[in-house]
Amino acid sequence: MRFARRSTAEGPRLAVLDDAGALVDLPTTADLPELLAHDGRLTTLADQALRTRRTVTEPDAARLLAPLQPPTIRDFSTFPEHTAGIVRNTDPAAGIPPEFWEIPTFYFSNPYAVTGPYDDVPIPPHCRRFDYELEVAAVVGRAGRDLSVEEAAAHIAGFVILNDYSARDVQFHEMRLRLGPAKGKDTATALGSLFVTADELEPRRSGPSYDLRMRVSVNGVVLGEDSLHNMAWSFEALAAYASRATWIRPGDLLGSGTCQGGCLAEMWGRHGDGFHAPLQPGDEVVTTVDILGETRNRIVAGPPAHEISPWRRP
Repeated sequence: MRFARRSTAEGPRLAVLDDAGALVDLPTTADLPELLAHDGRLTTLADQALRTRRTVTEPDAARLLAPLQPPTIRDFSTFPEHTAGIVRNTDPAAGIPPEFWEIPTFYFSNPYAVTGPYDDVPIPPHCRRFDYELEVAAVVGRAGRDLSVEEAAAHIAGFVILNDYSARDVQFHEMRLRLGPAKGKDTATALGSLFVTADELEPRRSGPSYDLRMRVSVNGVVLGEDSLHNMAWSFEALAAYASRATWIRPGDLLGSGTCQGGCLAEMWGRHGDGFHAPLQPGDEVVTTVDILGETRNRIVAGPPAHEISPWRRP
């Protein structure tokens, strides 16, 4: 099944898509994480909505929101070709770190920064090298702790597109302290137009992942393409690692990390700064993934920076 979340006068409303792509409201005001917390509740309400069809909205008449407000976002690194390009920004001779093959590392991103698929995205203060990142995120559907990879499959409810907007100059500056990324990733994480249940992708299963074409364009020019199949770590492995000595819970996002060619920083590392200018106000960034829909965000000017300084220096 495919679901979208639309804005209404009474607040956000979750809807299931019918065979023609129309949005059929679920008979509840509950959001996706709450419904996923009860096994079978989401599909039961979706079946009921499709039978009764009390409120049906054409996609063009809906203002779509992010499909969910996740309680946590873990963003991983799973595409080796992306890593091989990104490390060249700091060392042109660098290769893929051996740790890439040892653990599916991640950082926690900011759930308050979740942005809708068609919302404007502001450039953060002090940023002159603004960037996009084309990813797919798994949505946790069942709570679990200390899961094996085999057990983790039952804890993944579905998938969304994730575009992790990044202030590259801010990110690389703060990471010199061996922490982060933090503020470099803090402004906007755009989620795609649809939440698609895991069973919908099974016909496209390819090894431990899926054969889904991923594409990103700026102002109508395609700048990167890849397949989700090229992940080196499966989503089940990400869920298992995320659950070590802690809980994953319904609605948590597990990002795939950027695909090959899925961001400007990787291409700057491979080809130099002349590949493409950083994002500027007025640019339109579009990401698409087979079956999962799209994001389409206009970049706008952000707020001015308020200066801060330490209260003492050595």
